[in-house]
Amino acid sequence: MKNHTAKINLMVVLLAFLLSGVAHAGNPGEGAKKYNRYCTGCHGSGGRGAIPGVPDFTRGEGLLQSDIGLLSVLKAGKGMMPAFMGRMNETEMLDVIAYLRTLR
Repeated sequence: MKNHTAKINLMVVLLAFLLSGVAHAGNPGEGAKKYNRYCTGCHGSGGRGAIPGVPDFTRGEGLLQSDIGLLSVLKAGKGMMPAFMGRMNETEMLDVIAYLRTLR
């Protein structure tokens, strides 16, 4: 029984360690700067959407997924939205996600 519990604890610690690079909280202040540079043309300065068909972030549209899910969308793009991998690093993208979550 103790051996089984020790294995589970070890797995939890290893999983937390592996995810720690992605699971840090973003900086919304830095994210606002990147958002204003890359995103306002389509999503608007306040997140309401500047062109038809884009999510209204002030209503939470497009934000009902995990940060990792949103990070995946930013990296690869979706629909008309281009991929941002290469324009921003992962930390900067997480900062943008943290900023988006402040718009609600």
